Amino acid sequence: MLTSCNSSGQERRSSVLEVKETPDRKAAIFAEGCFWCSEHIFDSLKGVDSVVSGYTGGHTEYPTYEEVCTETTGHAEAVVVYYNPKIVSFPDLLDVFFSSHDPTTLNRQGPDQGTSYRSAVFYKNEEEEQQIRKAIMKWTSSFEKPIVTEVAPFTVFYMAEDYHQNYAEQNPGNPYIKNVSMPRFDSFKRACKLQFKDKK
Repeated sequence: MLTSCNSSGQERRSSVLEVKETPDRKAAIFAEGCFWCSEHIFDSLKGVDSVVSGYTGGHTEYPTYEEVCTETTGHAEAVVVYYNPKIVSFPDLLDVFFSSHDPTTLNRQGPDQGTSYRSAVFYKNEEEEQQIRKAIMKWTSSFEKPIVTEVAPFTVFYMAEDYHQNYAEQNPGNPYIKNVSMPRFDSFKRACKLQFKDKK
């Protein structure tokens, strides 16, 4: 029986992450199921500076993890991926996004079900929106079912509680990490053509 990403922790209000960019440090916002998995996947890539797990796309201000898990906040578990565009591009990251989860399952990834696990990309400008829609067209033929990924403007990102950050790295023995996250990561890594960071 597969375990779920839902895991009780110390309840604390989330905080707003001010997403700042520079010419050498851009940000991309993705939701593709459990953010423990997403963070691990994106953070493994060369050119990615850091990844922050959190919540976005909903209506509840400063939500807790427990509130998001009730599926009443409208938020998705998501990640902000900070990257160097001279090393890895936004279209590259979109390819990672579409190849590392199933964008055809509505409000579900693996054992996790609900709107908080939906597939979504949040754009910050018109150019990003166009690139996202181009990527959807590119990847449509790779799936038997239609892509249901939500394409929405980015508004605010709430940084998840501290214990969620770097979760896979900090909790390798967690049953969900061993049975869900790592198999998903290994499958992605075998197919990915981008360069990965050297192991520490």
